[in-house]
Amino acid sequence: MSNPYDTGRFAEVTDLDQVNSLADLARVVDEMLNDLREHPADWENPTLERFLDALSATLDALPHLHANRGETLPDQPTWKTFAEALVMASGYE
Repeated sequence: MSNPYDTGRFAEVTDLDQVNSLADLARVVDEMLNDLREHPADWENPTLERFLDALSATLDALPHLHANRGETLPDQPTWKTFAEALVMASGYE
């Protein structure tokens, strides 16, 4: 029996820290899609509506996330920042 307080998880992707290019970002999106297809019930935000709502909230939260890390959100976000936002949106509550 599942715990009534269980929530979904974030998409499982590899080498998120190594996202430095458009091709790397495309790989992350492909991995997210494969993970969603294989484990749709595991994601917190498995529908487009929920994912886009969470993506909006994630983008709003990025400055706070970077501040908590002792960093400043760059004026020109990186491919890695974009990839992090996408993955965060998959599991954002």
